[in-house]
Amino acid sequence: MTGTPHEPPSPHDSPGPATPDNGPTLTREEFDTLFDAVRNWGRWSPQQADRGAWNRVTPEHVRRATALVRTGTTVPMALPWNTRPGPDNAKPALHYMSDLGDVEAPEPSCHKDFIAVDYHGKGVSHLDALSHIAYRGRLYDGHTAREVVDAGGARFGAVAALGPLVTKGVLLDMPVVLGTDWLEPGKAVHAEDVLAAEKALGVTIGDGDAVLLRSGHFRRRAELGAWNPDSASAGFHVDVMPLLAERGIALIGGDGDSDVRPSPVEGLHSPVHALALTAMGVPLLDNLDLEALSTACAEAGRYAFLLTVAPLNIPGGTGSPVNPVAVL
Repeated sequence: MTGTPHEPPSPHDSPGPATPDNGPTLTREEFDTLFDAVRNWGRWSPQQADRGAWNRVTPEHVRRATALVRTGTTVPMALPWNTRPGPDNAKPALHYMSDLGDVEAPEPSCHKDFIAVDYHGKGVSHLDALSHIAYRGRLYDGHTAREVVDAGGARFGAVAALGPLVTKGVLLDMPVVLGTDWLEPGKAVHAEDVLAAEKALGVTIGDGDAVLLRSGHFRRRAELGAWNPDSASAGFHVDVMPLLAERGIALIGGDGDSDVRPSPVEGLHSPVHALALTAMGVPLLDNLDLEALSTACAEAGRYAFLLTVAPLNIPGGTGSPVNPVAVL
């Protein structure tokens, strides 16, 4: 697959424009007002709360999502396991062979390998569980982070509590909407852009849906080379979040990490993470390769599909590497 972080970066790294289009800026006071406006703590029982917005997805949501399957085309979205360091992969994953058929009895020969990863970064497709982000010392539903997350893992909001998700996915393919190859790093997608994308793509974001934002990140990377997405990446401006909260979504994902970078909020590096995970209880999918899905949706003439997400069952985990699959 071209343009993924598995490939060596180009010597002509391209970080994007010198002046990012990520405004308007917000003060911390303005952000706190927004946080409190979209916060839905207490929405579910204490026994359900660490699944957050995934509680919105009922068997009826799943049934309706399966009705979106027409051709049976399946599109995986995970990047290749990324073992090469680069400007967008500061902590490469590990993969080595642990048995080359010479350890156990001779027949049949057996080959084994080992994998490991520090996945909360830019080089691995992964899911953020609710324990991943605290704001003002609190996790989702008001849990004090220091009381429920320690060296042994998370006792609230762990990925093991989420289980699999099957729901309707909506691709907000912004380069298609805008008639461009990609959004430049640092470009913010606003609420008005989401509404325009719904109209242009013939989709409506609804209750229990998963919203995936394509900026064209990996097409740009393939053509111009790697850069550090922590410094500059296209993504949602915080003004999108009241709209998504009103729609009752279950999941946000994208080919970045959903946040526009640099952050438009004073003193806060990941404001969309704080609003989604901590205020709204909405898990996030980061670093998806959405190029094949963009092509498949364009060929099908529709941008809604069945989406499956099956994180690893890691007790205490703050997330998981994952390979979401769209079915059209």
